[in-house]
Amino acid sequence: MVKSVEVSVRGKWSQVPGFDVNGKTVVVLGNWVKVASVHQEDWLETELGDPAACLRELEKQREAGLRIDVLTFAQKLPSTAPRYRYPLESESVAAIRISSFKEWWESLPQETRKNVRRSQKRGVEIKLGEFGDELVSEIASVNNERPVRQGRRFPHYGKSLDQVRKDYSSYLDRSDLICAYYGTELIGFLKLVYRGDIASILQLLVKLAHQDKRPANALLSKAVELCSAKGLSHLTYGNFSYGNKGDCSLTEFKTRHGFQEVLVPRYYVPLTGLGTLYTKLGLYRGFLGILPGGVITAGLKARLAWYNVKNLSGRCSSMVEQPIRNRPMERSSPPAGSSSSAQPAPR
Repeated sequence: MVKSVEVSVRGKWSQVPGFDVNGKTVVVLGNWVKVASVHQEDWLETELGDPAACLRELEKQREAGLRIDVLTFAQKLPSTAPRYRYPLESESVAAIRISSFKEWWESLPQETRKNVRRSQKRGVEIKLGEFGDELVSEIASVNNERPVRQGRRFPHYGKSLDQVRKDYSSYLDRSDLICAYYGTELIGFLKLVYRGDIASILQLLVKLAHQDKRPANALLSKAVELCSAKGLSHLTYGNFSYGNKGDCSLTEFKTRHGFQEVLVPRYYVPLTGLGTLYTKLGLYRGFLGILPGGVITAGLKARLAWYNVKNLSGRCSSMVEQPIRNRPMERSSPPAGSSSSAQPAPR
């Protein structure tokens, strides 16, 4: 039975068709190509399950009049060997394999370890936040520091407190909000979602005005410490590589903190002729996976120049991670929304 499901795409909430299968909610997004995917798949504890059962349900929905061209789903770490014979493409995931906090710490570059210590020496206090009106107001102040982050409009700038509360109220029963304070001021936060034997960073955001205090380094260190204490196998932080975009500061930041690229199978099952064309041409990769690197770089520079002309831009302190599948197919993003980094990351 088709139902209306509220999803957040690029920070904006909207209603899309969806239905339940295998204990999951599958939503259908897209304009000219209709793509079915597991709702909030990046933050769930388990995978889709039996894809054949899902495909049978999709066929019933199509016969009932719901247009669906492609089904996409992925395996969840630590499962990296393909288990199904559907068309697939390896998805780049940034992950830390966790055995102990000590081993992770000793593997870091000396400069990264120094920056975590600098954060403490410069007065930054890291503690777990309790989600409520006070923390919502503090998060809003971080969101509202800059209208443009990483060369693009930040979708959470200027939102009301009710909207901020809605954005950040997801997975409260299995997540931690790690907060960085300087005195009584919240200068950064990291939302960590626990997903069974792994954890994923939904958002990492710090204030530019306090970036010299290295709050991002301290927040990540605390995240690894929590994962190690819980005996988790991996900590993930969105993509490691970004198509043809080439090196970027966010990838460098992840590398300096022990993240490595892990390739996870993502399947694309065409259901129509249009879906077959879409899959064969690899259009699910989006512009970053299709356009040459030089064109992408020129486009990013042009966009940043435009924002400079509009007097909206400024260097960004954001480490917000875009969901791996938040691409032009318009798949659903996590409730907190996101953007990707274009500024030199804190060392």
